[in-house]
Amino acid sequence: MSENLKTIRELADEFKVSKQAVRKRLTDEFRANYVETVYSNGVATLVVTVSGYMLLKQHFSSSNDSEKVGSNVDGNCGNADVTSDNKQTTDNSYVFKILEQQLAVKDKQIENKDSQISQMQNLLDQQQRLALQDKKLLDEYKAEIKDLKELAMPSHDDEKDVLFQNETKQATSKSEPQSKTKKWWNFGK
Repeated sequence: MSENLKTIRELADEFKVSKQAVRKRLTDEFRANYVETVYSNGVATLVVTVSGYMLLKQHFSSSNDSEKVGSNVDGNCGNADVTSDNKQTTDNSYVFKILEQQLAVKDKQIENKDSQISQMQNLLDQQQRLALQDKKLLDEYKAEIKDLKELAMPSHDDEKDVLFQNETKQATSKSEPQSKTKKWWNFGK
């Protein structure tokens, strides 16, 4: 593929292990962070990024180094492989670089979350202010409605005057002679 992206077959050939061994190292978390899917000629191919490549290289080289050291000890050479120490320090520097990259990504994510939190706090504050304004307006409208109801209803004194006028009208109408109404059910007349 390219220098930056390696397929599982390329990794297996480079580390001198089987494709199954490489696939075994590709956990869900590893895939989420270091594996991409590339489409070429309508075929989807899994490729590992550079940082993922470095992690796999460290894993497979450390397991190969431990086998070399074990074989040297078993052979009674008594000499440890000096190049393994140099490789390990360079591998450690790769690991440190990868970890620094991951920290940088995490820092960016944290900054993003901080800005989201501050935005949400501002929105919450704004919502609370609007709720208070709505409550004030509602209280004002209730007071206005109460005032209007009081204006529409006659006061107690006005009610007494109206009752008194009605009573006087009824009294005067009773004192006037009323014409006799004929009743239609008169039977014996």
